[in-house]
Amino acid sequence: MAVESSPPQVTPDGRVELSDVRPIEDSRFYNPELAPVPVEQRTWSTYNFFALWMGMAHNIPSYTLAASLIALGMDWVQAFLTITLGNLIVLVPMLLNSHAGTKYGIPFPVFARAFYGIRGANLVALLRAFIACAWFGIQTWVGGKALHVIIGRLAGDGWTNAAQVGGQPWTLWLCFFGFWVVQMLVIWRGMEAIRRFENWTAPLVSVGFLVLLGYVLVKAGGFGPILEQNSSLGWGPDFWKIFFPALMGMIAFWSTLSLNMPDFTRFGGSQKKQVTGQILGLPTTMSFIAIVAILTTSGAQALYGEAIWDPADLASRFDSTALVLVALVSLVLATISANLAANVVSPSYDFSNAFPKRITFALGGLITGVIGIVIQPWRLISDPNIYIFAWLGFYGGLLASVAGVFVAGYWVVKKTKLHLEDLYLDGRGAYWFNGGWNWRAVVATLVGSVLAVGGAYGGPFPEGGLIPFLKPLYDYNWVVGFVAGFLVFLALKDNSAKETTR
Repeated sequence: MAVESSPPQVTPDGRVELSDVRPIEDSRFYNPELAPVPVEQRTWSTYNFFALWMGMAHNIPSYTLAASLIALGMDWVQAFLTITLGNLIVLVPMLLNSHAGTKYGIPFPVFARAFYGIRGANLVALLRAFIACAWFGIQTWVGGKALHVIIGRLAGDGWTNAAQVGGQPWTLWLCFFGFWVVQMLVIWRGMEAIRRFENWTAPLVSVGFLVLLGYVLVKAGGFGPILEQNSSLGWGPDFWKIFFPALMGMIAFWSTLSLNMPDFTRFGGSQKKQVTGQILGLPTTMSFIAIVAILTTSGAQALYGEAIWDPADLASRFDSTALVLVALVSLVLATISANLAANVVSPSYDFSNAFPKRITFALGGLITGVIGIVIQPWRLISDPNIYIFAWLGFYGGLLASVAGVFVAGYWVVKKTKLHLEDLYLDGRGAYWFNGGWNWRAVVATLVGSVLAVGGAYGGPFPEGGLIPFLKPLYDYNWVVGFVAGFLVFLALKDNSAKETTR
């Protein structure tokens, strides 16, 4: 006998919850981890969100992101401005999409159902998931490299210069897989274990980067030689040619989180707490790590005659074993913290959304880890040009079109009103559309993606661009994708305005 649904409950601060989930429990699109979080379990404070961002931002790839701009020829002012501007831009769609998580207690893939359909949501959820898998692999690789340097300082040259397998010492592969196993064990314990890990590591993860900077400052003789490092690009055409693609890469670095922040804000104690925590967290922590990385890399350039953009490689040149250990142990903790939050939570939910009755959060995390190895992350981060312009730029353009659809759909079409129960219904309800798919959102995403990345060039792409006449747009890929996805979805909305809540 079917259970009759009860109207959702609305708290004084506007948060919505289902008073009874029994009517949707038997749906094949429901499982407990995808279900709306009850209001009494939405307990994350401003500090929790601040700590989350501190944990996610203070990691080795964040450092290499800033350092790579120095390696591409920018001076410290140019690099800092590029990163700060990118973070402020991406914060806007991030906060707009975060609202639904706190209001309805739903994760990103369930939020996507409101625009792409119950089945169509898997299109963007799996796209986001596979990108997260690659990032998980990248973070695990650089964390493994840091661990390799730590052990090498204690074990000696026999460890560091071990026989090579696949172009790398076999001991490095051992560290990589050992680092992978540790993360899998934390993931298996679930979301609460990740939250606790973030809370206690957040205040500590800055230590390693400050040790790197302090060492370089002492060796270089203060800030003077570092700040005197001139840009090889100047402020003319050579700089602007690099600036706009680099800015898109900076935006793309967190464009994944601009989509799936509902995975975290669904636990928010209020809209004010999640907004305040994120505003305090993302721009400040990324600006801090950016200036540390920029100054450290510039100092390394003054000391060693080259821009060493990998902190593990830089630390390996230190004279003091104690400093190497302090710096890299902190960086390893930082990398685990960032990887668990930024690159495991979302794909775990996304894979679970594809097969809700078969894949749990923990199993989704294991799938993420396996794909993260298969994708060969050591190739993606081997060169700053490939890292920023090919990897970050390409996927940033793809995800930007999805963000455009989300913002247009949630804020303009639906005016933040969703029918919570219908997000889980099989074969009926406001979000079933046509066979579980909303073709309007799919078309908007495809158009936005083609315009954004159709002209991809450089690295693995043809120099003339995949689609030559779109090549000029690729330097502005994230902006093009977001604006196109937003406008095309609105242009096609027609009856979708009637497909809002009841």
